[in-house]
Amino acid sequence: MQINATITGLQYKVLFANELETIKSKDFDINTCPTSCIYSDKKLNFAISKWVSPKRTRSYPYERVYNTLANGKKITVIPVVKDEGFDGDKDFIQWDTVSMMSLLDVYVILAYYDKAEKSERYDNKITNQQFDNQYVLDKIQEISAYHSSALHWNLKELKDNFADIIAKVKISYAKISKKTKVQMHSEKGIDDFQEAISGSAKEFMEFSREKAKDAQSREFVTIQPKVFYQKQIQRHTKRIGYDFI
Repeated sequence: MQINATITGLQYKVLFANELETIKSKDFDINTCPTSCIYSDKKLNFAISKWVSPKRTRSYPYERVYNTLANGKKITVIPVVKDEGFDGDKDFIQWDTVSMMSLLDVYVILAYYDKAEKSERYDNKITNQQFDNQYVLDKIQEISAYHSSALHWNLKELKDNFADIIAKVKISYAKISKKTKVQMHSEKGIDDFQEAISGSAKEFMEFSREKAKDAQSREFVTIQPKVFYQKQIQRHTKRIGYDFI
């Protein structure tokens, strides 16, 4: 089933958001700061959140973003690509993520990892990936001087800077692979992703939609362990005369 809708406006009131810690710009490191915090630079204060994966269903990134919504200028840092190595997952940022952030007036910093460690459990998997902190700091300064909306910024970054960030992703993962002696996924996936993004927002959207449909199809035929055991319990309790709630 496919549901289509058009959002014409967004109104909300932030309730129960966490109180954010304030970190001065000279002490700020995106890798060690809280998942949501206030970046303070002289008279400028930005609410910043960070994602640990471009995939929206991991690590509950929307909660992190939500905690920043009551503030003025809001920034979120998202890895464009996260490659965990050949024995792990490889995720890409999707159009819906950028679209949702734009709708919430959140500036997106398309970031990349430049450090990682070899997993102790898998031969070809990395862990503890870290962002290029200086790159993130430079982007924060760019946003501080940018006076158009988050929507304009996000689209500009996709259009004008995406090729540059993808190049940084490929170089960084090649260095990480060499240093950790971990085999990464083929670069072809990144190249195909870049080609899909480099056209237009519409092409990016269509590419992301196809990826989402493929993922949905895989989930549809997969029996999740928790669901399987829950059904077994339901059958058992019915046989012995109890209703499962």
